[in-house]
Amino acid sequence: VSAHSDRFQYLQALVTEFQDTDSAEAKEQVLANLANFSYDPRNLSELRRLQVADLFLDMLTEDNETLVEFGMGGLCNLCLDKVSKSHILASGALNLVINCLSSHREETVLSAVTALMYLSCAASHADITSAPVVECMVRFSLSNNRRLRNLATIFLEDYCSEQQVREAQDLHTALGIPLPHSTHT
Repeated sequence: VSAHSDRFQYLQALVTEFQDTDSAEAKEQVLANLANFSYDPRNLSELRRLQVADLFLDMLTEDNETLVEFGMGGLCNLCLDKVSKSHILASGALNLVINCLSSHREETVLSAVTALMYLSCAASHADITSAPVVECMVRFSLSNNRRLRNLATIFLEDYCSEQQVREAQDLHTALGIPLPHSTHT
């Protein structure tokens, strides 16, 4: 028995457990494990066969914030793989990922911003840099949270035109949204 088939059976058991359990805690634990496995390229073919990307996508609309966080984290990990990226884009997931930008959980938001960068391509670029997303990134770039501020700044510099950023900044100022007070610079 190869390590390859052992890995498949183990991942299949995780997916089955996730689908069969009614315990929220067990679901969270299994999803966290699947998200971790999605970080390792050696697991990609098994995860594809088990349609784990779709499982992660399904989590993005859950009421349970922990399931959303792990689903977004797993999806973010899978976005680096070209085949998974194509599947995620083809499944119309961009809006689900964009919706995660408004999560109250830092890890969910960080994963969503990162996933949008990974999912950017000629076909998705206009959606990923739509005005609401750019405005959101401008807001994040002013955050007291250093990780979020840095990630949003990279997004604005690497994925948006100067004009898009300027328009978002002008709108931000026009709306009179007070900037968060920085406790340290």
